Parts: sequence; structure tokens; C-alpha cells
Amino acid sequence: MLPQLLRHPWMDEDIDAFREQVRRYIAGEMSPHLDGWRRQGFIPGEVWAPFGAMGFLLPEMAEAYGGAGATLAYQLVVQDELARAEIPASTGVHSIASHYILAYGTEAQKQRWLPRLVSGEMLAAIAMTEPGCGSDLKAISTKARRDGDHYVIDGAKTFITNGSTCKLLVLVARTGEPGSRGLSLIVLETEGLEGFKVGRRLEKIGLHASDTAELSFDGVRVPADQLLGRKEGEAFKQLMGQLPYERLLIAVPAAAVIERALEMTLEHTQQRKAFGQTLFDFQNTRFKLAEVATTAHIVRSFVNDCIQRLLDGKLDDEAAYMAKWWCTEQQCKAVDECLQLFGGYGYMAEYPIARLYTDARVQKIYGGANEVMKDLIARKLES
Repeated sequence: MLPQLLRHPWMDEDIDAFREQVRRYIAGEMSPHLDGWRRQGFIPGEVWAPFGAMGFLLPEMAEAYGGAGATLAYQLVVQDELARAEIPASTGVHSIASHYILAYGTEAQKQRWLPRLVSGEMLAAIAMTEPGCGSDLKAISTKARRDGDHYVIDGAKTFITNGSTCKLLVLVARTGEPGSRGLSLIVLETEGLEGFKVGRRLEKIGLHASDTAELSFDGVRVPADQLLGRKEGEAFKQLMGQLPYERLLIAVPAAAVIERALEMTLEHTQQRKAFGQTLFDFQNTRFKLAEVATTAHIVRSFVNDCIQRLLDGKLDDEAAYMAKWWCTEQQCKAVDECLQLFGGYGYMAEYPIARLYTDARVQKIYGGANEVMKDLIARKLES
């Protein structure tokens, strides 16, 4: 029996009903296809229209744009349930990209793109990382040169989630001087876009159903009115403005995976026998599971508190950085402890615990490496 957590005001009956609806849909309509998606390396684009029709894709969007006008808690519940079912965070990236348009787009841009993102007609991606830079966004070299009423884009991106299946791409490109002040966000509709090319769909050690690709831009022409913001050079500020929510989109799945790993390890150790008793009867097993259960409780309590603070408008950047690095660190440690209790079976890819182990590792890297999170926290300490 897992510990019961303190409930926060956001955890009301409507949220509970929504969670159950999401969980049933995932179990019935998505999980049966997951093995095939892993083998092909991506989730087909046609999956997202029925997901959107159920109101699961962007429930937090206003009714004016086709959403339900719900709080961000509803999106975080979706991410929680997807992670529990081992389904990669394609919709988390989709939500982040959509929020850039919501926060910084003109009304015309919002009306043009948000309803199609809510419905699942379009899957969105964000193109930041380049072959020569990851967390150091100031080093981005992909260029967008103004040419009359268009931008002409040249460059390359890598490790782009949803890269080969997206139909809308929020691109971070250099429109001006070196450094952070010369970066802008430009929205691309990728379907049939001349000069835009999807390269390799990258083979990863985990998250095998996640579409991660290389992208190239060779003289891509985009109308200038697809710039996000009032003027060029605002990308860095725009990216920083969405960080608290984005960090929770990583911390919430960490909590879900720890809990799932604990559940399956409890079941395994209570059934598996060695030396005339179950694995659970060994003191070492009981102590290890007690430690993981404690970690699960603390991580979930921290995450739920951060969600409440986000909804109240009180989640500061530093707390979001802490949630990102610490929860993902605990995820990797807890899953490793659980895998050990499976013995040789834990190393077999057919066992879910093995997939949770390999999938967890990237959590400490993407969304801002954990070392970067710690440095940002330390800067605040010295100010």
C-alpha cells in the first residue's frame, strides 16, 4: 500500500474524474499500440486528433481557441498519466510550443494556430538545440535573415522531439547580434515547406517511441509576420518566461515513474522466491523498498506543492529549477534501486522496469541539464 499524500486545493473531484478519464483512454487506445510505436521510433501523427477530440491535448487553452479553459493542472495530469503508461512526452513539448504562441503571439497568430494545435490537426515541436550547442542557447548559430516581407533561414537543429512528425515548429534563430539579444522565435508550418528537411530519426538508448530527429534549413522562406513578439531579439526573454511551467512538465513525470517503478517492484518481490522465501521477506529488500517509498512520497509532495504554487502564480524560477533537477535525480536513483531487485530480469528489455531505467536517464539532460539548474540556483544564493 503506497502512502496517501496530502491533498492540495487543485486536487478536486473534477481533477480526479479527469484523471480517470485520461487513464482509461490511454489504457484502451494507446498502450496496446506502444510496442509497435517503439519499434518504428515514433507515434503516428494521426494519434493526436482523437486525443485532442477527447480534450486531452491542450485542456488549458481558452474556449476561444478550442480548449476547455481549464487550469494547467489538467495538462500536468495528462503528463502524469502518460508517463505512468511509458508513453513519451510528445504532448508536453506540444504544450510548451503552444504556450509560446499563447503568451507572445498576436491575436491573428493565436487564431491561426491554436485551434489546430488544440484539435490535434497540428503537432508542435520546438527547435532550440544545435549540433554545436545545447543548454548554451546564446551560442545558437541558425540564422534568419530579413529579406523584404520574409525571413530566409539557414542552419541545422538536432535532438528535436516531434521533429519528424510535427506540422508546426517554433524555431529559435539568430536574427541579430551575437549572444542572447540577437535571438528570435519564428513559427514555421513545416508541411511542404521548401528548404526544410527532416534528417535522421535518431536512435536513442531509451524513449524509443519518441520521435527525435535532426532538422536542416536551406534557404527556407517564412513570412515575416510569423515572428513571435513585437520585435526581433526577444527570444531569450520569451524562453525564460515559460520556465516554471516547463520544469514541472519534467518533474511531474519523474514522480509518476518513481511510483510506477515502486508498484511493479512490490509486485515482483512479493511473488518471486529465492532460498525458500519471497524476495520481499529479505530485510534488504524491505529496507530498499521503504527507501523508495519514502522518496516517492517526498517527490510527489514537492511536485504537488509546486503545482499549487504555479496555479497561484507563486512558483518562482528557483523552485522550478529545484524541482527539475532533484526530482529527476531521484527518479534515476529510485528506478536503479528497483531494477536491482529484479535481478537478471531487470536487464531484459521486455521488462517494463528496464525501459523505465533507460527512459529515465535523459530526464537529467533535456529541458536544461541538471548541472545548469544547480548553477542557476547557486546564482540566486549569492545575490
